[in-house]
Amino acid sequence: MAFTADIRTYENSIVNRIERALDAFRAHRTRRATYRVTINELSVLSDRDLNDLGLSRSDIPAVAREAAGMK
Repeated sequence: MAFTADIRTYENSIVNRIERALDAFRAHRTRRATYRVTINELSVLSDRDLNDLGLSRSDIPAVAREAAGMK
């Protein structure tokens, strides 16, 4: 019995894995950027402005995680 392997399938498999890894990295980078922007924007607000939004300073990281889809 002869064994044959289709090299194109193997190469596509590697390429697909690399593409999935790059997609995951890009998605993580986008989520992280959204997290940082949200943290920065909420951090510059006064305590009174945060209170008007129903937030306290300790809520900022949780709100940023939720906004970035990291929860």
